[in-house]
Amino acid sequence: MLRLVLGVCAVALAWEAAVPLLGIRPHILPRLSAVASAVLATPAAYRDGFLRTLAETLIGFSAGAAFGVLIAVAFFRLRALRELVFPIFVVSQTIPVIAFGALVVLWFGNTLLAKATIAFYLTFFPVAVNALLGFEAVDPRQVALLRSFGASPRQILLRLHLPAALPQIFVALRLAASLSLVGAIVGEWFGDTTGLGVLLLQAMYNENVVGLWAALLACALLGTGFYAAVAALERRLVFWRAEQ
Repeated sequence: MLRLVLGVCAVALAWEAAVPLLGIRPHILPRLSAVASAVLATPAAYRDGFLRTLAETLIGFSAGAAFGVLIAVAFFRLRALRELVFPIFVVSQTIPVIAFGALVVLWFGNTLLAKATIAFYLTFFPVAVNALLGFEAVDPRQVALLRSFGASPRQILLRLHLPAALPQIFVALRLAASLSLVGAIVGEWFGDTTGLGVLLLQAMYNENVVGLWAALLACALLGTGFYAAVAALERRLVFWRAEQ
């Protein structure tokens, strides 16, 4: 954590000093102090936008992660279901998120649910694929050993397959932490009044470079914090990897 803070401070100082020293034009890269001033000029807009996008991202990410694990369990247990449904999921992921987002907004309107649904769409598939790979990587001899002690299929799943798949699942969750944020922001581009995506669009249409950089930094802060939270949870739950 200390290294992260020091790294951020170093980048901030380098940014602030490099703009005047290198003669970078403000319409290309404004000074960090100018970006901070833009945020402080309208703090409520950035606070409300940050919280709205955070809510959309968290809801979509949580639902997508849970659904991804559950559908992986179903695919693992029922091969016929996997062969029937999995190709449909693969095809669904080839649809550009911007096109899928337009359809979702038509279904649900410009609501928080619509934005969370787009975040869900980008989250569940990598989680499902990695969870399934983790389940299938378990040594069959371990399964046979637990069965010899009278373990039920549910106990084998919870005490062997799921812990074994956790490292793979968290690989997908770290990826999905960024993808779900992308989904929420893209959803806001279809029309909304609050959110970081709205701030990005407003700054772009007004050719407000300082405002655009302020919104980008807010997105980076949210994405970095979300990724760090997932990584911290991984260190807590997949503790045996840190011990290796």
